[in-house]
Amino acid sequence: MYNLTFSMVRGQGYDGASNMKGNANGLKKLIMDESPSAYYVHCFAHQLQLTLVAVAKESGDCTWFFQQLANLLNVLGMSCKKMRMLRIAQAEELIAALDLEEVETGTGQNQEMGLGRPCDTRWGSHFRTVNRVLSNYAAIKRVLRKIGDEYHGAEAQAALTVETSFVSFEFVFMAHLMQEIFGYTDDLSRALQMKEQDIVHAIELVDCTKFYLQALRSDPRWDDFLVTVTSFCTKHRVKVVDMNARYYPVGRPRRVGIHNGADNYHRFHVDMYVSVIDRQISELNGRFDEVNTELLTCMAAFCPLRAFAAYDKKKLVNLASKFYATDFSSDELARLPWQLDMYICHVRRDGRFTNLKSIIELSAMLVETNKHQQYFLVYKLLKLVLILPVATASVERVFSSMNYVKNKLRNKMSDEYLNNALVTFVERDFFSQVKDEDVIKIFQQGDRRVTW
Repeated sequence: MYNLTFSMVRGQGYDGASNMKGNANGLKKLIMDESPSAYYVHCFAHQLQLTLVAVAKESGDCTWFFQQLANLLNVLGMSCKKMRMLRIAQAEELIAALDLEEVETGTGQNQEMGLGRPCDTRWGSHFRTVNRVLSNYAAIKRVLRKIGDEYHGAEAQAALTVETSFVSFEFVFMAHLMQEIFGYTDDLSRALQMKEQDIVHAIELVDCTKFYLQALRSDPRWDDFLVTVTSFCTKHRVKVVDMNARYYPVGRPRRVGIHNGADNYHRFHVDMYVSVIDRQISELNGRFDEVNTELLTCMAAFCPLRAFAAYDKKKLVNLASKFYATDFSSDELARLPWQLDMYICHVRRDGRFTNLKSIIELSAMLVETNKHQQYFLVYKLLKLVLILPVATASVERVFSSMNYVKNKLRNKMSDEYLNNALVTFVERDFFSQVKDEDVIKIFQQGDRRVTW
């Protein structure tokens, strides 16, 4: 529209970036063909969510498990009477556990827990739901049986159908597998949801998550996992399958149940356990690609926190020579290492750079102290870092907030009014501290007729 040249593009960003990042002809790829330095780092929190959703939707076993979980929540959560039955069953199970000294008493312990319905936009809710289903397994099992015995018609049939899957070894196995995967990704998910994003910490968590998921594939971890599942089944009187016998799916006739002639060991170990973990690792590698990971790690070397503790000359030189090579001449790249040494020595000895918290404050202080001219190559690299669009969970929340602000009753608001409404909605914690008297005073200062 404005006849701008793509060779000068240094960043690109979208809402719904997963639809734009096709490796062959996605818009992101087409722009990077014209300008290799036009990077875009999609929201890490959203990327993690997309990896988990992809595994859940593409794996038939995961799809089956979450469908059974949804059926369970529909049977128990659609009636206050059934939820009361569940609370009573939980209390009875807790009393029995206290008598057997299986649990301890104390402040904040053994609190009543609902099942909770998982939400795709907050994948951590699935982890909470799976944990609560396993924690209340005995109570849920008792309630399903009671509904099947006391109710009639469709409700009783639905409860019995859910119970058939719920008390199967396959359901317990998948529940523990999802608990393992969600457990290793939960810390990463929580860190990526924070408003103040620590890039270095996020990258380290991504690498650690991949490492621990890879470790799950080892034979010792599989043996420990199988012992945990078997012990759980024994405790709750769930039939443990013979790993050397042939596999039959839950809830289907035996004459059509043979899964390609596989035995239970191959089905549970290879087709379920290893396959789901491998798919999760593959999705993590695909979403958190090495280019963006290395780019962000190099960017983080500019961070001024703790007396520039993250500073790394090698990473900054790599940032200029590898990612922004077209922006620096060969002579400038040769001079950059010496200028970086002088720069870091100067800013660490200058008290005005002591309490800086972000690279934005660093760039402002460089200009204020006129050091941006002295260290012009460093400042040039810093500017390239500042204009790179890096989406965070806060950006994703703004798009979600638009569903509340711009609804059917207010679908013709202007851009300025929409922007003002979004700011007050998203930053409501800040605006809740504003006094009413200050709002009235500012309102009266305008050219308005005020009546009392």
